[in-house]
Amino acid sequence: MKHRVLLTAGAERDLEEIYDYVAVNDSKAAADHVLDRLLDVAEDLAQLPDRGSIPKELRALGIREFRQLFFKPYRVIYRMVGRDVAIVLVADARREMQSLLERRVLR
Repeated sequence: MKHRVLLTAGAERDLEEIYDYVAVNDSKAAADHVLDRLLDVAEDLAQLPDRGSIPKELRALGIREFRQLFFKPYRVIYRMVGRDVAIVLVADARREMQSLLERRVLR
């Protein structure tokens, strides 16, 4: 059964910021490519949402309902909400993820 994939407002902002950053620092074509690949990752969750791993930063806190997939260097963090997949964060994995996850996921 196919799941519905939803982007939270925060995840939508993340994608916009990533796109803008890549467009300014590389090219619009590169930004289009990154956005397309990140959206492909999101769409793939409709078929197999359980395939992602639990983020180590959250696992260390005993939080296991979130999962992640990668389009390196980006991490797509999501969780199941009923039959839906809610993407809560899309971020460059080179960022300091602990505080970012705590702000976005634990509040």
